Amino acid sequence: MKTKNILLSLLLVLCTSAFAQEAPKGDVLFKGGTVLTITNGALENTDVLVRDGKISRIGKGLRAPNGVETVDITGKFLMPGIIDAHSHIAGSAINEGTSQVTAEVSMEDVVDPYDVSIYRALAGGVTSIHLMHGSANVIGGQNETMKLRWGQTDPDMLRFEGAPRTIKFALGENPTRGARARGIQPQSRMGIEMMLRNSFSEAQEYEKRWKAYNASKDPKKVAPEYDLRMQTLVDILNGEVLVHCHSYRADEIYMLLKVFSDFNIPRLTFQHANEAYKVAPELAAFGATASVFADWWAYKLEVYYSTAYNAAILHENGVLTSINSDSGELIRHLFHEAAKTQKYGNLSDDEALAMITLNPAKQLGIDNRVGSIEVGKDADIAIFDNHPLSIYAVPQMTFVDGVKYFDINNDKADQRIYIDPESSIEEVTLFEKMDYNHRCMEGAAIFFGQNLINHQH
Repeated sequence: MKTKNILLSLLLVLCTSAFAQEAPKGDVLFKGGTVLTITNGALENTDVLVRDGKISRIGKGLRAPNGVETVDITGKFLMPGIIDAHSHIAGSAINEGTSQVTAEVSMEDVVDPYDVSIYRALAGGVTSIHLMHGSANVIGGQNETMKLRWGQTDPDMLRFEGAPRTIKFALGENPTRGARARGIQPQSRMGIEMMLRNSFSEAQEYEKRWKAYNASKDPKKVAPEYDLRMQTLVDILNGEVLVHCHSYRADEIYMLLKVFSDFNIPRLTFQHANEAYKVAPELAAFGATASVFADWWAYKLEVYYSTAYNAAILHENGVLTSINSDSGELIRHLFHEAAKTQKYGNLSDDEALAMITLNPAKQLGIDNRVGSIEVGKDADIAIFDNHPLSIYAVPQMTFVDGVKYFDINNDKADQRIYIDPESSIEEVTLFEKMDYNHRCMEGAAIFFGQNLINHQH
């Protein structure tokens, strides 16, 4: 028995140690580059010292302490790691479509640390993402803010420690179309508003029952039944969960502002928000923020109206605005998407770069840790060979917590395909080509038929 107890104790210690494991932190001195701080302008010929994963010093002529690697970035540009406020990479599932309210589910349960899109995002200078639930529901599941620590096999090691909880809402065509397909309610845009109001009202009643129970001194009083869905909605009402809402049309954006005002919910970020420019003053008055595309629209009817000036108009009206990808491909060049806001909106370098660094950090509640190059912040850093707003810019290295996860010059795990121009090409007969095209079309029909609902974004 004593031996058994000792073995159990050892097992408990090992398990506790595994759960207490911390993400790796690095030490490095970046020497002689142009530092794009976002909050303090561009500092030429400047050094950045990183100790234990944090930015320790910023200045000229810094020396590397013993054992600290020096990285020469002369002629290059150092900026904060890019943050994508709307992403679906690194998730093994997106939607829980069984109900129009699924606040009880969470993307943290389906993080896939093996998704190669993590590596490809790092190759684009991205260091953090907001892994979002899909938009099949009016009130969807909770999201997960992550650091792209490629190579970590434990999903928990990708979590952004201490990041506020967030949740996905959706308006318009996605939830209504899905509801009609599944035979559930609501199936109209006006029904969405009532679903929101009814859900919040139920949550208020749920909270009242628990408050009455907790305040009671009667030891025989029975506790109300715990409901994770309702408790999550209560947390939203109390400002403990930040709402990020899929949206397109100005009328629906304004509707949600009214709902949140009526229930005194203080913080709200609109995702996509293609017609947000039409209600920019109202968004600013509420204090809502927006995370938008640089120039995507007209890919379905409700997104017919938008403009490449959307982000600039929102910014000029005092709305905190970020540029996101919502794409495993576009995420690799968000710095080019930020440059578009400069082309169409005449924003400064700092204003444009803030839309992919500091602004999304604020929307996710992590700006005290990332989003700018400041002493004390996490050393999430991207190095470029040209100014990141230049069309010629190519990311060279990407660091998370001072640890290098991407290096263009030492890239053994690169997934790019190199084509040998001298290699011969096998001939394909007309019959083989027809047979191949037929099989592709047949396979595509089966795939899209089975997965149409599950792949709504």
